[in-house]
Amino acid sequence: MRRWTLRRRGPAAHDLKQKQIPVNYKSTIFLPRTDFPMKANLPKREPEMLARWQDSDLYGRLRRQSAGREKFILHDGPPYANGHLHIGHALNKILKDVINRSQQMLGKDAPYVPGWDCHGLPIEWKIEERYREGGRNKDAVPVVEFRRECREFAQTWIDIQREEFRRLGIEGDWAQPYSTMTFAAEAAIVRELGRFLMSGALFRGAKPVLWSVVERTALAEAEVEYHDHTSTTIFVAFPVVTPACALLADASVVIWTTTPWTIPGNRAIAYGDDVPYGVFEVTDPGACAAAVAGTRVVVAEALAARLQAEARIGAWSCLGTLPGSALAGTVCRHPLAGRGYDFEVPLLPAHFVDIETGSGFVHIAPSHGADDWELGQRHGLPVPDLVGGDGIFLDHVPLFAGRTVLTPAGKDGDANGAVLAALGEAKALLATGKLVHSYPHSWRSKAPLIFRNTPQWFISMERTGLRESALAAVDATRFVPKTGQNRLRGMIETRPDWCISRQRAWGVPIAVFVEKKTGAPLRDAAVMERIVAAFAAEGADAWFASDPSRFLGPEHDPADYEQVTDILDVWFDSGCTHSFVLEQRGDLAWPASLYLEGSDQHRGWFHSSLLESCGTRGRAPYDAVLTHGFVMAEDGQKMSKSLGNVVSPQDVIESHGADVLRLWVLASDYSSDLRIGPEILKQQADIYRRIRNTLRFLLGNLDDFEEWERLSYAELPELERWVLHRLTELDAALRQACNDLLFHPLFAELHAFCTVDLSALYFDVRKDSLYCDAADSLRRRAARTVLERIFDCLTAWLAPFLCFTAEEAWLARPGGGDGASVHERLFPVLPQDWRDDALAGKWEIVRRLRRVVTGAIEVERAANRLGASLQAHPVIYANEEFRQAAQGIDLAELCITSAVELTDAPAPENAYRLPDVEGVAVVVQRARGEKCERCWQVLPEVGTIADVPGVCGRCADAVRRHLAAAE
Repeated sequence: MRRWTLRRRGPAAHDLKQKQIPVNYKSTIFLPRTDFPMKANLPKREPEMLARWQDSDLYGRLRRQSAGREKFILHDGPPYANGHLHIGHALNKILKDVINRSQQMLGKDAPYVPGWDCHGLPIEWKIEERYREGGRNKDAVPVVEFRRECREFAQTWIDIQREEFRRLGIEGDWAQPYSTMTFAAEAAIVRELGRFLMSGALFRGAKPVLWSVVERTALAEAEVEYHDHTSTTIFVAFPVVTPACALLADASVVIWTTTPWTIPGNRAIAYGDDVPYGVFEVTDPGACAAAVAGTRVVVAEALAARLQAEARIGAWSCLGTLPGSALAGTVCRHPLAGRGYDFEVPLLPAHFVDIETGSGFVHIAPSHGADDWELGQRHGLPVPDLVGGDGIFLDHVPLFAGRTVLTPAGKDGDANGAVLAALGEAKALLATGKLVHSYPHSWRSKAPLIFRNTPQWFISMERTGLRESALAAVDATRFVPKTGQNRLRGMIETRPDWCISRQRAWGVPIAVFVEKKTGAPLRDAAVMERIVAAFAAEGADAWFASDPSRFLGPEHDPADYEQVTDILDVWFDSGCTHSFVLEQRGDLAWPASLYLEGSDQHRGWFHSSLLESCGTRGRAPYDAVLTHGFVMAEDGQKMSKSLGNVVSPQDVIESHGADVLRLWVLASDYSSDLRIGPEILKQQADIYRRIRNTLRFLLGNLDDFEEWERLSYAELPELERWVLHRLTELDAALRQACNDLLFHPLFAELHAFCTVDLSALYFDVRKDSLYCDAADSLRRRAARTVLERIFDCLTAWLAPFLCFTAEEAWLARPGGGDGASVHERLFPVLPQDWRDDALAGKWEIVRRLRRVVTGAIEVERAANRLGASLQAHPVIYANEEFRQAAQGIDLAELCITSAVELTDAPAPENAYRLPDVEGVAVVVQRARGEKCERCWQVLPEVGTIADVPGVCGRCADAVRRHLAAAE
């Protein structure tokens, strides 16, 4: 059996008998000293830091310092300038700022130009609301005056949002942002439109588009939300006039639809080639008013029983079955034939027919559905104009002229009732019902939409190979997370031609002339150049304020042309930003390194930018795309004012500070939806305090640090070398996070490093040396050397994330009065020889041993058998692995006790053990000796040193050195 007794000792007591030294021992201790306060007071301190950055032109200094470096360009997706920022804006901009700052500190030039989307319906809607409140009619106001009010409204919100973004700590060129409503931007947007015009990709056609009756305009996919809606369902019989086989003679094909008002637009019926259909003859009509004995109906076999039940047919028999393919060539007549609908209704095969609901037959109205229109185009079906922009059937529509589909308030009108009544009179209505289902609504008015055939301007996906080019660009782009690639690719594969026109007033007009004789758009480069020049000088208002001859020039007679007044979809505007921001600003570059927005932008900005750039330049305007999730309340519900769970960034900043909000962003997995609320913010504030206290400890114990104190790596004890090894691991994690664009794993490691590795271990162990060792002792110098290295790394690593706190700590460092910002630094490059995996493995074992010791001491303290751990003298019973690892380590110092015994003897039954640490057991005894008045260690030598009474040998030596230095 071997037993080692380790006591915490410093230098031997002075050999010479000296006169007793009267001294205030507290004055000889190196207590931490720093101006970096424990209380952050971020709501007050952060604005002061912002003012400092602005006054010192930090952004300009960064640009000058990084001139010539490799560029990293994160192109800002423009938020909409129409209200205060919400928490989603904060998430988006903070994440952008973190990535930009990280890339800058990796040694790149990462300029950031913020921007705003300023055109379109939301702003126009706000001005119209003002008019309605004042009893004014928008149509009575000159369009240029109306547009001026829209411009002023947008500019007001740009100014407000700019300050709100800056308050989040977002560093960028706030003095020269971009917006889609500057004259230069409007000129560039119309120039991009001209490229599509000249290539032949731009055309005018009639297609059904999602139309808002409330807002009187077509909507893009990105402007559409899906909400539950209660629809009226109907089963309608279409009599067969030309059967493809004898089984269909005298039968009626039954369709099912959730939009009865579209029956006037019916021009065909779709069936599935592989769907089994049955022909059923009614033997007992039951309560079905539209059926009599002998009525024959055709329906999908799988849905026959459901139809019989909903139509309340008493009984029927199956006359036979046939596959859908056998229906080819069958023709029906419209159920309202003889009342203005005297045309044939052919049966056509379609891939979108299913047998989940309905009858197995789909009513086809080419004017009122995307699938319907595409099927109709393949088979030459007419696309009639039936419903006006106000949601009312046009005057030429038989039976239903003047009937309302949706009211101006977005409510159901009388059209459905009128159609049901007419079908009932025609004995064609077999059944009606109600269905709650997901239905498209406007994201602004929240009113339901309709598919409506309207003349619109489109960019073809096929004429110039845009679809093929866009798909190739998606494949060549890096997506974070990777799932975004499949999502965007799927959208491009199936999307129809791009509808880019809107029937509004505020925006960039579709500056095109159409020849009245042929209906063809004028493709003249000289005309387009004159338009671009006018827009650059006067803005897009020039289109409305100028005579057409100004643009047409002497080559074209204005009387021969129609001037288009439709407005470009705002997604086309924002899709063009790469052309007038990245390409035209000398501080930026094209293509962008990264586009970063919420996951909804796969159908928004990512999508429109891709199509615009591929259509004009043959590739995407970005090399990589990052998407983040949406912000939910902390219970997972959607934020809603009615639920009272909305968290505004302004409130968070006022109560916690922007750095806590930034910490929430970086500590969250933003690849999926994020949650926020009072409890989550409280947790982040607690994490922030722990990180801040780490910085404060470092600063306090680096007070007056001087270069002479620094030790070389070879002179450092193992514990210090282990800390430096941990720094190399964190440095690798940091660089990996910057490459992966995923930071929450890194932040978890940084937090654990501060709380577990430093506060709970290294700081705890080395506080005694830092406070009580002599100023020139190797142990204290080693600790101060490593603390300085830790501070150097932590302040740099935290700078992109906690931008205010890292700056505050950096300025509070010894010698921090030089005015240099932490944000002007690069991430430190750490020596390779700091990495020591073997040492790390050894200390993993030692730390497990320490856990058992500290656990045993806590049991004794909880039982009031022990006070401070320095009163303890633990006996450690350890196996060979732990004893080998502990060689050369002062275990008393490590475990913060006054003495330790390490033995290979069998442990007593009552020894303390941890179930996950086999091979270690501990019995805690009380330390022998007296308590040192200076360091509080309990040692036998205390009281034996005549000239420095009441202290241990180490403290006596330190006191003598202190007094000698003071003389």
